[in-house]
Amino acid sequence: MKTIEKIKLHPDSTIKEALLAIDKGAMKIAVVVDKDGKLVGVLTDGDIRRGLLHGMGLEASIGGIMQTNPFVCSVNDSREDILTRVLGKKIYHIPILDKDGRFVGIEDIEALIQSSRKPNRVVLMVGGLGSRLRPLTENLPKPMLKVGNRPILETIIRNFKSYGFEDIILSVNYKAELVREYFGDGSGFGVKIEYVYEDKRMGTAGALSLMREKFDEPFFVMNGDLLTNVNFEHFLNFHLEQESIATMAVREYEYQVPFGVVNQHDGEITSIVEKPKQRYYVNAGIYILSPEVLEYIPDDEFYDMPTLFDTLIEKQKKPISFPVHEYWLDIGQMKQLEQARAEYFSVFGE
Repeated sequence: MKTIEKIKLHPDSTIKEALLAIDKGAMKIAVVVDKDGKLVGVLTDGDIRRGLLHGMGLEASIGGIMQTNPFVCSVNDSREDILTRVLGKKIYHIPILDKDGRFVGIEDIEALIQSSRKPNRVVLMVGGLGSRLRPLTENLPKPMLKVGNRPILETIIRNFKSYGFEDIILSVNYKAELVREYFGDGSGFGVKIEYVYEDKRMGTAGALSLMREKFDEPFFVMNGDLLTNVNFEHFLNFHLEQESIATMAVREYEYQVPFGVVNQHDGEITSIVEKPKQRYYVNAGIYILSPEVLEYIPDDEFYDMPTLFDTLIEKQKKPISFPVHEYWLDIGQMKQLEQARAEYFSVFGE
């Protein structure tokens, strides 16, 4: 992601500077941003050549030749969404923008199509009892409940594989033999699966103490009862670009107060707001951690992920959040399971 700094230009940059940026970036594209880092245009090698053919000199401003309405994608756009939009078009690189329109990266369409294998491991927490979904989970672990035509866990693994993340660790406990019987070593699903057994409840972060030596790169941790089509590659790129030690996916949660809220000061009513809506960001149960985080996790203790993030905050390690705007559903109760089954094919298409 450091390459993106090489291809940044400003509206008053010259054609000569654009040529240098495109050469350094080795992407055949440069991006034009304003003082706040918001995208205002892009420039390709072809744009420059056309400008030169029309008599523009190397010291001329790029303002007259840049594309001011380029194809862009959001940091939260899925791989499928991006490929659908560029299908049949001669587009090779697309700027990635955050929710405020700031340029944060470049999507390489060829690499997206190939989905080359990535070294980052994925830890999926699948050992919970699923007690709120009984009797369905009396003989089956919750991640193995079927949504669509396959278990929840299989959909999660397939999604990671579609972005090139094929090295999977399953942290198992309850009915572990059923998970292992279904997935085996992962070869039947195009991935490599390793199993780590928890002999007691250890929490999402505590279970990581059983696998300290397994990570050389930033790695994903995700609860095994989530359905989402988040772009995992963009999530990782965001983590790397921000040079974060720990990144938590967060989801906006809206709650409407069912009454009129009375604001007052010293007993005097200052206003009445009828049924206001409150908005919060909540933990979405997906994380990217850099290996150094493991030193903050105690051995052989229950340790949940919020506690780990509290520790990192206390140590001033500045963990960050990654807003998830696309489909996301935590299947914790029967209501959510029924919702997932009703929505599955419209979201995942198979």
